[in-house]
Amino acid sequence: MNSLSNLKLMMTRRHLIGRTATGIGTAALASLLNPSLFAGDPSPPAPLPQGERGATRTGGVLSATHFAPKAKRVIYLFMSGGPAHIDLFDYKPKLKEYHGQDLPASVRMGQRITGMTSGQKSLPIASSIFKFAQHGKSGGWVSELLPHTATVVDDIAIVKSLNTEAINHDPATTFLQTGAQQPGRPSLGAWLSYGLGSDNTNLPAFVVMISQGSGNKTDQPIFSRLWGSGFLPSQHQGVRFRSGDDPVLYLSNPPGIDRDARRAMLDGVGDLNRLAAESLGDPEINTRIAQYEMAFRMQTSVPELTDLSGETKATLDLYGIKDDGVDGGFARNCLLARKMAERGVRFIQLMHRGWDQHSSLPAQIRGQCQDVDQPAAALVKDLKARGLLDETLVIWGGEFGRTAYSQGALTPTNYGRDHHGRCFTMWAAGGGIKPGVTHGETDDYCYNVVKDSVPVHDWNATILRCLGIDHTKLTFRFQGRDFRLTDVEGNVVQGLLL
Repeated sequence: MNSLSNLKLMMTRRHLIGRTATGIGTAALASLLNPSLFAGDPSPPAPLPQGERGATRTGGVLSATHFAPKAKRVIYLFMSGGPAHIDLFDYKPKLKEYHGQDLPASVRMGQRITGMTSGQKSLPIASSIFKFAQHGKSGGWVSELLPHTATVVDDIAIVKSLNTEAINHDPATTFLQTGAQQPGRPSLGAWLSYGLGSDNTNLPAFVVMISQGSGNKTDQPIFSRLWGSGFLPSQHQGVRFRSGDDPVLYLSNPPGIDRDARRAMLDGVGDLNRLAAESLGDPEINTRIAQYEMAFRMQTSVPELTDLSGETKATLDLYGIKDDGVDGGFARNCLLARKMAERGVRFIQLMHRGWDQHSSLPAQIRGQCQDVDQPAAALVKDLKARGLLDETLVIWGGEFGRTAYSQGALTPTNYGRDHHGRCFTMWAAGGGIKPGVTHGETDDYCYNVVKDSVPVHDWNATILRCLGIDHTKLTFRFQGRDFRLTDVEGNVVQGLLL
């Protein structure tokens, strides 16, 4: 007799009941970890929310958006290091009168400053050495450093009243991206992937690309957790694309392995993972299966996406990309972002390093602006020409601004600027944002917000609103609490919406 069958026959009733109870407990635990495993497949689909006209179905955890979405996707041009708003967008002619004078205590109002300038004997005001002019029908003020951005000023909303609680790079960037200064929360792109899903089964919902600027070559590092999924299922984390022949690490088949062999291997691994999922009920196993399948499909979709040979010379010239198409910097990433937008990628994050200019700012910021000015403006123009701007929200800006006073010695041709979170400037275009407007106002010292303040949580709430999401309703229960991108704060900035 088969030994296993003999063992079953010898099992007592007590052992049988005990093992059955264990199985019930495992099933109960699995249902708590992943309720969808035990949920029926609704048919027909549930109706759209009552009283929320214009809502559309999503492929994510939200059965439908809470409002009619204006934007289907986001392209976030993140200027890592903190661009000097005072030298780019926030024109302050009166600062020339105060140039060289110490920042008044009545303006600073006891605000904490970083250790890099707190020990200075004085905080001398440094007015910008760059010229400003009004542009377009809207008359938006733009520095001479951004001549291409000036040509799209009627298509963008310039927000001068952003402010943040953080004064150092890592907590400020983490706060802007995740809604919390401490690491561990999901990033904005992960929240959108979780809530809305993807419009393309062959590409990730969330893609990240990084470029090195020509300004501060030793700028702050960019950590991968900034596009992480936090406590959300890991399938919602961002996928980083790199320049070169292998944009996604480990995507290509190793030597000696062809596509058929890879398919057979994935089928075998998939069977094993499905057995493990049925046994353990761990939702991360299903995530792993989905990620393997996505990687297999990306072997075809990514090379086609990153190939710029099909772009016209006029398009390459618009973005400032060399004819050979090998430029791996910000310009190439902007063009790839447009291609991803065409293919339905939900959230595209371009991160450009080099904006942390504590010294030699006039020289460094020129190079930084040459890096990003033409490509960013070209992206807006290209999306608009292709009919994509209305449904694509484009955002440009960094984690904070720079101080009106000089860090280090102030000379007629040189100065540096420390971190400044009290006020900074970002711009946005398309996707339900009013074009050709300037929102918010700062004082004559470009130090404090005096009108229409936009805290970080309000900014993120407004981004979600453009995508049809009520920021208070996109939540995830973790460790006994419902978390959201805007924590327990946030108000939509209605003045920025169409």
